[in-house]
Amino acid sequence: MKLIPLPAFADNYIWMLHDGRKALVVDPGDAQPVLEALQREGLQLETILVTHHHADHTGGVAQLRDTTSAQVFGPAGEEMPEPLKRLSGTDSCTAMGLTFRVIDVPGHTAGHIAYYCEDWNGAPLLFCGDTLFSGGCGRLFEGTPAQMLASLDSLAALPDTTRVCCTHEYTLSNLKFALAVEPANVDLQQYNTHCQELRSRNTPTLPSTIALERRINPFLRSRVPAVMAAARTHDAAMTEQAGAFATLRQWKNEYR
Repeated sequence: MKLIPLPAFADNYIWMLHDGRKALVVDPGDAQPVLEALQREGLQLETILVTHHHADHTGGVAQLRDTTSAQVFGPAGEEMPEPLKRLSGTDSCTAMGLTFRVIDVPGHTAGHIAYYCEDWNGAPLLFCGDTLFSGGCGRLFEGTPAQMLASLDSLAALPDTTRVCCTHEYTLSNLKFALAVEPANVDLQQYNTHCQELRSRNTPTLPSTIALERRINPFLRSRVPAVMAAARTHDAAMTEQAGAFATLRQWKNEYR
């Protein structure tokens, strides 16, 4: 079974899993890249997974469902293109012979969910939407810093080998900020060089892994003393670990 990031818009990825006959896609904000891939590979779309309600993740759902009769799964607490099966953190779903456990990850949006498969081709697989990015995390449009920190903690607790399928190619800009926070992090320096080489060849930097993100992502490292110290230099009033995360997120919002 193949895992393919289909580029969409300026920097989105629509993730596709296929076995040469049937396919699954995640967060299809635009139907066209999916339809082209289905035709090119001779595939039948079986399942659509949606993580949250933003248009760049849902805009192609209705057309794909109507064209292919694919089953749609999405978050229980958000406005979604009907009909679909709604899921929350107590649920799981099966697609392409794989079982996906649903994880509630509020923060970017109030009802955001992620999909976690314990074993795909020998390692776990995570579709995390806009909650976790390589080197970063999503903006807090509807949730609180405490909610997003708890959501990221739940993802960071997944096995090291978990492949992290984010839905935006934000890696280089995230790493620029991460280096401002933690310039002495050698793993981060090396990863930045690697990702610059990938992007120079127009190659995706994704998927990442949980192990890598724990080493280089400031939003998973907000309790590390060096990261807390950097946050405190940006906000002298910051006094607690949860405050460090909130400070980092606000700093990133303003960072250029």
